[in-house]
Amino acid sequence: MLVQSPEAPVTNHILIVGASSGVGESLLRSLIEQGHQVTHLSRSADKVPAVSGARGVVWDAVKEPFPAECLPERLDGLVYCPGSIRLKPFTRLREQELRDDLDLNLLGAVRTLQAVSEPLKRSDRAAVVLFSTVAVGTGMPFHASVAAAKGAVEGLTRSLAAEWAPAIRVNAVAPTITDTPLAGRLLNSDEKRQTAADRHPLKRIATPEDIADAVRWLLTGNSLVTGQVLQLDAGLSELRLL
Repeated sequence: MLVQSPEAPVTNHILIVGASSGVGESLLRSLIEQGHQVTHLSRSADKVPAVSGARGVVWDAVKEPFPAECLPERLDGLVYCPGSIRLKPFTRLREQELRDDLDLNLLGAVRTLQAVSEPLKRSDRAAVVLFSTVAVGTGMPFHASVAAAKGAVEGLTRSLAAEWAPAIRVNAVAPTITDTPLAGRLLNSDEKRQTAADRHPLKRIATPEDIADAVRWLLTGNSLVTGQVLQLDAGLSELRLL
């Protein structure tokens, strides 16, 4: 009797923008471990992680033209990770601060998406994952700037999912506070960490691996999901415990 050998796992070529630390770096390492090819773009040369099997390129998403020369002919996935946490009373927000958050969170993603649209169209399984925040769907004081910028990202996600269907799936994740350098000043003591955990029904803080696992699933684990914003928030946005 002929016994068929198991099929080799599908290898994708994924582009990650913002892989120098936190969720982006965790995602980069997990994709490489699964045998995928990864090109990653990070702002600072000394922060581009040296990972065997991955190609790192220095790029500032706000200040520099997209480095199109780094793109492969075919791209199977894109993840745009850059984000900001600017917490200030609304009346103290300066217009330039709002512009800065919009430029990094939304317009950097737009520049990237426009640059990679053709390589994505050459794939038969292309997927995009963008980053929002739990603060868009759950009103939080002092989050006006980042919530406004990430709210625009959610609108972009749904619009592009419709426009690029059926060729390219487009989704976003909306994490709660995550134990990364970006949130370091909010979690820099045991008391702050416990307070942050206690706000969530699951009584825990998200890890970079938690978020990276979900992003990887949206990229490579399910071909039916598009136009969605996945809440990765330990129950914060939907549950109220008695």
